[in-house]
Amino acid sequence: MEVNNKYIRFDWAVKRILRDKANFAVLEGLITVMTGEQVKIVEILESEGNQESASDKFNRVDIKAKNDKGDIIIVEVQLTRQLYYLQRMLYGVSKAITEHIEIGNKYDKVKKVYSINIVYFDLGKGNDYLYHGKTVFTGVHTGDTLEVNSKEANEIKMKAPADVFPEYYIIRVNEFNDVATTPIEEWLDYLKNNRIKDDTSTPGLREAKEKLLYMTMTDKERHAYDAHMDDIMVQNDVLDTAKMEGRAEGRAEGRAEGRAEGRAEGRAEGRAEGMREIIQNMKDNGMSLEKISCFTKLDVKEIEQLIEDNRNPS
Repeated sequence: MEVNNKYIRFDWAVKRILRDKANFAVLEGLITVMTGEQVKIVEILESEGNQESASDKFNRVDIKAKNDKGDIIIVEVQLTRQLYYLQRMLYGVSKAITEHIEIGNKYDKVKKVYSINIVYFDLGKGNDYLYHGKTVFTGVHTGDTLEVNSKEANEIKMKAPADVFPEYYIIRVNEFNDVATTPIEEWLDYLKNNRIKDDTSTPGLREAKEKLLYMTMTDKERHAYDAHMDDIMVQNDVLDTAKMEGRAEGRAEGRAEGRAEGRAEGRAEGRAEGMREIIQNMKDNGMSLEKISCFTKLDVKEIEQLIEDNRNPS
């Protein structure tokens, strides 16, 4: 049975609530459901990758944690589209590895990293809402899987590369449209719809029911949370509107020209006009130039120029 209680969005909870040791059980549950292994977080690790700043309000919501086995776990929520997201995942993992090995240490000090990426945009093509990637070395001619020597506790053991190399999980939230019956589906239902079953026994969600209830927030916390939700709605609205207007104008310009060159120019001009519209809408809704830069990936000077062009069209 489901209840009508309002639960806090996960991206907000990650940034404001789940860093507290008393609330580690929520993250531990998510990671346990993802990996199929019981996970115990011992500390939250800080670095440039998960520091809070004005520019990461929507795009960067990171937690970097260490479990009781010494593995590093990165959890990142991405709300808006990013063209080079796979490269960003790789960079984040590489940075985590190098940050946590001191110069002069032997390579046995390199830690395994789990990268859990929760994305709210259409990342590529695929029919599933959960993808898992890890490194396996397969014989080109024999098809066998390589294992190598590894020394642990003064004992030589055979270890597969997958036990050492990073593992990646991509959760494509928007692709989930199923009825929540399994633990991972219950987590997806919460990530997408902020719903938690009243009788849930899913790891992490049992704790989330108590920790992430909207009505347990203070008035100040609720005010900040509501403002955050308003900003997300405005952001999504202006982005979608600009995309539609840009595509429509581009098609109209292209048809009017009737030539390949005309169509290309029409599409380009339509996209430029759409970008001017989105920037103007964001500005009109009180967003700072820094926030607009975060969404559009344009420099502040470029944004100022587009705003000026919008005021004084040629």
